[in-house]
Amino acid sequence: MYRHLVTAVAVLASSAAQAHVGVGDTAGFAHGFMHPMSGVDHILAMVAIGLFAAHLGGRALWLVPLSFVSMMIVGGALGVAGAPLPFVEIGIGLSVVVLGLAVASSFDVPTALAMVLVGFFAIFHGHAHGTEMPETASGVAYGTGFVLATVTLHSLGIGLGLIIGKLGRAYGRRILQVAGGAMALAGIAILAGYA
Repeated sequence: MYRHLVTAVAVLASSAAQAHVGVGDTAGFAHGFMHPMSGVDHILAMVAIGLFAAHLGGRALWLVPLSFVSMMIVGGALGVAGAPLPFVEIGIGLSVVVLGLAVASSFDVPTALAMVLVGFFAIFHGHAHGTEMPETASGVAYGTGFVLATVTLHSLGIGLGLIIGKLGRAYGRRILQVAGGAMALAGIAILAGYA
């Protein structure tokens, strides 16, 4: 079983940089939407945020994803403006590791702290989106696309988290441990790819 998990993580991590190649026609809403959907690093981090928010429950269900989206927009604006941000890809890789571990460990923190944590990582994700927006793209259409993709992935994570929560403490906990652990391992593989 562990061999299959390691193989799956390696295959997923090998495509992590695909969201950052800018190959082909990259203008408009559809391409803004597909940018986060085409990189496993973005997908894993955003789904993990939804799982994390579902675990925390209450107001965290909407405040944690809202914090991420808000700070991602700030990071995107910085990227479009050409403001330098060091270690963007490392920050994205670390977000997958940290958020995966938060899911695996059922990390209980106050909602405000969870908002700060995801908001910090959102700046890196947003900067990557903004920096890679082509000059010919409509900033509003492209930005709307990547924001809606992010909200979609957060919603998927929240939905999965709520469904897993209904499986009962023992089963739900084990599923989250495996899912979060796989995410963290994928994040390590992503970081290793940048080394």
